[in-house]
Amino acid sequence: MDLLNHLALGFGVALTPVNLLYAFIGVLLGTLIGVLPGIGPVATIAMLLPTTYALQPVSALIMLAGIYYGAQYGGSTTAILVNMPGESSSVVTCLDGHQMARRGQAGAALAVAALASFFAGTIATVLIAAVSTPLSALALKFGPAEYFSLMVLGLIGAVVLAHGSLIKAIAMIVLGLLIGIIGTDVNSGVARFDFGIPELSDGIGVVVVAMGLFGFAEIILNLESTDKREIVTTKLKGLWLSKAQFKAAFPAVLRGTGLGSVLGVLPGGGAMLSAFASYTIEKKIAKDPSIFGKGAIQGVAGPEAANNAGAQTSFIPLLTLGIPENAVMAMMVGAMTIHNIQPGPQVMTSNPGLFWGLIASMWIGNLMLVVLNLPLIGMWIKLLAVPYRMLYPAILLFCAIGVYTVNNTSFDVMQTAAFGLLGVLFAKLACEPAPLLLGFVLGPMMEENLRRALLLSRGDPFVFVQRPISAGLLIAAALLIVIIGLPNVKRKRAEAFQE
Repeated sequence: MDLLNHLALGFGVALTPVNLLYAFIGVLLGTLIGVLPGIGPVATIAMLLPTTYALQPVSALIMLAGIYYGAQYGGSTTAILVNMPGESSSVVTCLDGHQMARRGQAGAALAVAALASFFAGTIATVLIAAVSTPLSALALKFGPAEYFSLMVLGLIGAVVLAHGSLIKAIAMIVLGLLIGIIGTDVNSGVARFDFGIPELSDGIGVVVVAMGLFGFAEIILNLESTDKREIVTTKLKGLWLSKAQFKAAFPAVLRGTGLGSVLGVLPGGGAMLSAFASYTIEKKIAKDPSIFGKGAIQGVAGPEAANNAGAQTSFIPLLTLGIPENAVMAMMVGAMTIHNIQPGPQVMTSNPGLFWGLIASMWIGNLMLVVLNLPLIGMWIKLLAVPYRMLYPAILLFCAIGVYTVNNTSFDVMQTAAFGLLGVLFAKLACEPAPLLLGFVLGPMMEENLRRALLLSRGDPFVFVQRPISAGLLIAAALLIVIIGLPNVKRKRAEAFQE
């Protein structure tokens, strides 16, 4: 009964005209950035953060959340019609979605992508609502020691689930932690690693790091691409599924929803990991694996359900524990901080309208996306025909304006450009930047909780193993390190990411 009352409160907040408007703006922008290759949800959220200063907190978060899961929808359109992933989680959809389009089944591919995403989004929203209350109650029992141990587990999980080399992922986490401690120490007032530069005394902003690594770098890398866009527009009819297609797709949608819901909660998880894992499983259990890569509808249905479920359940650790578990959630922490909201379990009790309004808006946003995506396919196709060389100056300009307006200083723009060059270097070295952003955001929080725990225990380091929850989290982190270090597990992990 409490859950129904909470959901009634949430829908009451989400269905107000102003919040409906911002939900629509969010999903429309999300679809747009998903359709257009070159700028992902992290950079877009970073760019739009300054515009949310004047908004009510719930309206701002509803819009930013809509951008994130809207990008999962839009990315599938580009993947199916152009064979170019508009968003990283749509890479897998290219494999079978574009082949379906070339065989004259573009309408069916777009329909199954939209319906699978809506179904998964609905289930994920219900799951978020169901688990939020018990998880928040558990989180209220957490002290500084438990939060520190949880963040250690989260960073180790991010390393394990990061693509590519473990050593490179660890290096990125450490670099993020080091960048996070630049600035004035809040306890002693001593400036750390600012090299005498006054602008660095307050540290480096999360918008600067995110926009540089995910915005500027992505634009530069896209300019290097010489691939020509082959847009499939012929036979774009029948935006629905036949009975046989529905029968083949539905089990994959169920499996993708379940898998994405679980992987979305894990540290370092989210939409992209869920989509890759779903495709791998569908191919493994198929009676005839040879159909994959040639237009198998299961290869579209499963990953599209998984990436949307993963995108939405990644809000669970943020809303209940205050811990971001991927790069987009790190930006959401920045958005909440701007509005003086401390992410964590207290949000549910101190601001229930915001908490449940955000959850209810996810279902409303998913419904809007189904209505937006299928009828407006023609408009998205015309946007895809615009040459990228004409788009990137405008994208770069908006990114620079967004960074500048945070503190009204050109130094931030120069920092962003530097991080953009660093992001290009990371791409050339096959280093994934997401662990760096997680380390950057979690670093100051880890340091603060470490100091608090040691102060409360009068400097006793055994406080972290004397408290049961903290000890359990550290044991889980240690087991994760041991397991991933086993040669057989390392080989299997490399094979999974290679596939």
